[in-house]
Amino acid sequence: MRTPPTDRALAWAWMLFAAVNVALMWFLPGQETVPFHLVWISLALVYGFTTWPLGWMVGALAGVTSTTGAILAHHAAVGEIRWEETAEEPLMAVIFIVMAWHVHRRHVLLHEMRRLGEAERDRAHRQELLVRLASHELRTPLTIARGYTELLRGTHDDPSTVADTAVILDELDKATRIAHRLVTLMQLERQHPIRPVDLDVELARIARRWAPAADRDWSCRSAVGLTRVNPERLEAALDCLIENAVKFTGPGDRIALVGRRDAAGWTVEVVDSGAGIPSEAVPELLAGGPGLPTATGTGLGLAIVRAVAGALGGTVLVGSGPDGGARVGLRVPEPQPAGHPWPEPVRAEPTGPVPLASG
Repeated sequence: MRTPPTDRALAWAWMLFAAVNVALMWFLPGQETVPFHLVWISLALVYGFTTWPLGWMVGALAGVTSTTGAILAHHAAVGEIRWEETAEEPLMAVIFIVMAWHVHRRHVLLHEMRRLGEAERDRAHRQELLVRLASHELRTPLTIARGYTELLRGTHDDPSTVADTAVILDELDKATRIAHRLVTLMQLERQHPIRPVDLDVELARIARRWAPAADRDWSCRSAVGLTRVNPERLEAALDCLIENAVKFTGPGDRIALVGRRDAAGWTVEVVDSGAGIPSEAVPELLAGGPGLPTATGTGLGLAIVRAVAGALGGTVLVGSGPDGGARVGLRVPEPQPAGHPWPEPVRAEPTGPVPLASG
């Protein structure tokens, strides 16, 4: 990166170089073409690589034009060159002025781009801070409100109060999940370290963690083996997919975590036997931006999945399951190294029967 001292050093070096070539023009009459052009070329180069004040540029232009022009005029007057050759002087001056104008425009554009970049970074920082503060401030009153609602529910057993408090608790749960996902989405923009992870074991652990949360037929089957991911980010994405699967299934429906690998990469999907996804909604789900509301919710969950998939260089998959339910997951390219087969994966213990097709 250039600094004012560097610019001054380049300017002094150019002045020395220009002085030598001006001297050569004077002492080599009839052979001044090369040093003449070297003076102008070096002026254009040093001006393009440095940031000169307008006064420096005007002074340099005037100095070069007057000295080289005087020498050319003198050589033409004594018959060493023809007068037509002195026409190069105003031509070179005009060319330099045009070049200086374009350089000035470039400097103005770069300055404006830096200003816009700094403004965008400041805006993004303030937006992230606002979301973090809002999410943090929301979680405390939500927790307190839930506590008082449960207390009220426990001390009144009439059906009307039980029904009303059930609605309140459901809405409080929705607000809490939204606040949590906002924080998660902000955290995904940071760089997170990746490390080798046995994805089969991870999927089995996630399935076991979710099994007590809902009365579903939970299962897990994976043959991915080792891969390099950030397990916390991947778990956040899968939690969003599993939460949606729970939302659109009922007691007794199946929810399965399925992982598989091929020569081009690996895929992890959450497959359920619930209501499924209408075919007309698939393009919206695949192309929606972060937080774009969908027909089924806020879209924050799928935005988290997209962010995790994008960080791994992968894509989001959305389709129908073998029983008409939904199949949503991540496809990550990870070609098998030549001559280095993937290690044999540790097979995850299923939490129940998995009568699913592998395709």
